[in-house]
Amino acid sequence: MSSPPIKNSATDVPNNLHSQTISITREQREILIQQRAVVIWMTGLSGAGKSTIANALEVEMHKSGVLTFILDGDNIRQRINKDLGFSDTDRNENIRRAAEVSKLMLDAGLVVISAFISPFQAEREMAKHLIGDDDFIEVFIDAPLALCEQRDPKGLYQKARNGEIKNMTGIDSSYEVPAQPDIYIDTSNSSVAQAVEVIATKIRNRTRR
Repeated sequence: MSSPPIKNSATDVPNNLHSQTISITREQREILIQQRAVVIWMTGLSGAGKSTIANALEVEMHKSGVLTFILDGDNIRQRINKDLGFSDTDRNENIRRAAEVSKLMLDAGLVVISAFISPFQAEREMAKHLIGDDDFIEVFIDAPLALCEQRDPKGLYQKARNGEIKNMTGIDSSYEVPAQPDIYIDTSNSSVAQAVEVIATKIRNRTRR
């Protein structure tokens, strides 16, 4: 299955809308809370460990005095994206909205941990473009499909195998492996603690002012 076309939403902005000037800048917010904002974008199959690692990473960073926020795929789909399904078009819109929210939180000075399957390379590139290359850290949380099915923490793979749900990534919808992620984690041979240490070490200098 090929990647969905990426829609350029900027061309859809009505002519009567204009950007409002804001006096306080992102840099001023970063100085106030003494950190540099960044988006840590975690991608990988369901069951690979994205949410678990994101949560553990936030706990570790919180202990270090870093102000963070997690945007988790399931939580977002129950709230701002509850109107979306799982077609390629809706998956693309899901990631576009997630990237826009990540960007807003970035501008607030936060370290944002965004955990989404985000299966298509084109939509991850879209997210990176919206957020900005210098502020986007792609983390590929990898695990073999068989192991993800064995874990199956939400019971989704079993439902997909039984034909109860459609467009399940890894089953009847493809996952395009990141070609050059900034950080690679293989959870088939790494513990959660080891994964957190690898990510925290590599981003430490990126979050310091």
